[in-house]
Amino acid sequence: MPALPAEMTVIAIRAPGGPEVLVPQKRPLPAIAEDEVLVRLAAAGVNRPDVMQRLGLYPPPKGATDIPGLEIAGEVVVAGATVKRWKHGDKVMALVVGGGYAEYCPAHEGHCLPVPPGLSLLEAAAIPETFLTVWHNAFERGRLKAGETLLVHGGSSGIGTAAIQLAKAFGARVITTAGSAEKCAACRRLGADLAVNYKTEDFVAATKVATDGKGADVVLDMVGGDYIERNYEAAAVEGRIVQIAFQASPTATVDFRRLMLKRLTHTGSTLRARSIPDKAAIVRAVAAQVLPLIASGKVKPLIDSTFPLSEAAAAHARMEASGHIGKIALAVATI
Repeated sequence: MPALPAEMTVIAIRAPGGPEVLVPQKRPLPAIAEDEVLVRLAAAGVNRPDVMQRLGLYPPPKGATDIPGLEIAGEVVVAGATVKRWKHGDKVMALVVGGGYAEYCPAHEGHCLPVPPGLSLLEAAAIPETFLTVWHNAFERGRLKAGETLLVHGGSSGIGTAAIQLAKAFGARVITTAGSAEKCAACRRLGADLAVNYKTEDFVAATKVATDGKGADVVLDMVGGDYIERNYEAAAVEGRIVQIAFQASPTATVDFRRLMLKRLTHTGSTLRARSIPDKAAIVRAVAAQVLPLIASGKVKPLIDSTFPLSEAAAAHARMEASGHIGKIALAVATI
């Protein structure tokens, strides 16, 4: 086994601000706990929470690294003393609490998944944060079932493209919103039954028409703001609205009578601050329910663009321009 370097290149946040505050730095290789593995990265996924952290609006949990990056893929180079499942040389993808924008990153053994044959490590890096978020929120919290209708906002985003594919794979009908004809067409190619251009159409009216007046059984929302009240309008009786982000605003003026009259459930969650056992339970569920679909090729992460680790600032600029369709990834090393 070759000796590991004493230092690695990471992308640090120099100060809160625009993409230009992301700068390469040299840092010591991180130490790992006895229940962790050290992964040499092939790639890392880029997510909205990374952008929010860079802006100073989403600080890492207490004790976590200040290096951004929540999902990685690569090769295990060191396994902690109590790690049983993984060994040196294993190819894994992992959900991490931070540190993904780096050449090496620790990951809890229970937060790692095997990389299915036929899936590149670049594609694998686009799975953990995104697919765990969709599985937990749409299927566990939202209780989406075959035959029901899912309304997912931001259908061309990483979350949206994963949600469309998973919902269809499990027999649901999918209505999605996106901001251009090109993005709507991409959503339909992924399997969406209806894609609504929210800039030119009313998604509430379109949802009602598409469901013969019933409404959506589950709404997966990352927008917030005035979408909250409109989601209540678009939801079916006994509908479940699941909040995963607030890209517009975390506050809204809402007529809550619909919550009562329709017997709605409005829930939500974040993933990063969850406990180690909580995350491990979601990882196990994804391993059992989702990984076989990825391994068979029925579901696959859609990669919009790839940037070298040193160009993380350009990756963030791409995300903030909102022109992407699918996931943005950082290529770290060839493994």
